[in-house]
Amino acid sequence: MVVLLAVDLVVFARHHAPTLRESAIWSVGWLVLALVFGAVLWLWQGGQAGSEYLTGYLLERSLSLDNVFVFAVILSYFAVPREMQPSVLGWGIGLALVLRLVFILIGAALLESFQITFYVFGLLLLYTAYKLARHDDIEIEPERNPVLRLTRRLGLTSPLFAVFVVVATTDLIFAVDSIPAIFAVTTDAFIVFAANAFAMLGLRALYFLLVGMRDRFVYLSQGLAAVLGFIGVKMLLVDVWHVPIWLSLAVVVLTLAAAAVLSMRASAGAAA
Repeated sequence: MVVLLAVDLVVFARHHAPTLRESAIWSVGWLVLALVFGAVLWLWQGGQAGSEYLTGYLLERSLSLDNVFVFAVILSYFAVPREMQPSVLGWGIGLALVLRLVFILIGAALLESFQITFYVFGLLLLYTAYKLARHDDIEIEPERNPVLRLTRRLGLTSPLFAVFVVVATTDLIFAVDSIPAIFAVTTDAFIVFAANAFAMLGLRALYFLLVGMRDRFVYLSQGLAAVLGFIGVKMLLVDVWHVPIWLSLAVVVLTLAAAAVLSMRASAGAAA
């Protein structure tokens, strides 16, 4: 994973703002690589592990769309030049991945030690789904970021360092929702981290591909709300019914596909 992060940072859009075509090629490349890893995992650990990874990856990749639009707010607030944005996002995402690893290990330990953690995570996901359905998005105010305030007090006032810190710590806020969601799919910390890592690897390319297109994702919030609501209920029923992994994958795929189709129709209707 360290090697892949280094490749992404050193090769993709180095010292220049990527074109739409370049971003699309890299996005597809990271997607193919993630699926190849899933196929290897399927052959190595069996169909259950492969299905859990695929479902988790799809879930994390979908939830990362919100991160893309939040990153746009942060980079706009700090007025980061477009040609410097790839580097800033790369280092920020690298730190965010380390923070997610810590979060995942803590979550896995809690789930193994305390059964009640499933219910806590389930209720958290239902609350998040409710907020998404009502469009109560988290308001991002970079200047109020507590870690940013701490770095300024310590004299670490480099503008680029500030952006890098805000990107990483803001991602962790979103991880509070996305990581409990994937733990409903699998409690295997390796699979959870792999799905998170591959979902975040292509986040820079996805950012430059989708930035400025938020208005076209009309039903994204409702789709994600439905998915998180389903997963929250699944966690609350953990002692009553173990939802098959194929059913979880089907619900995630069909819900997101429906949200995408409805969004495209709404955008086409608005354009007409």
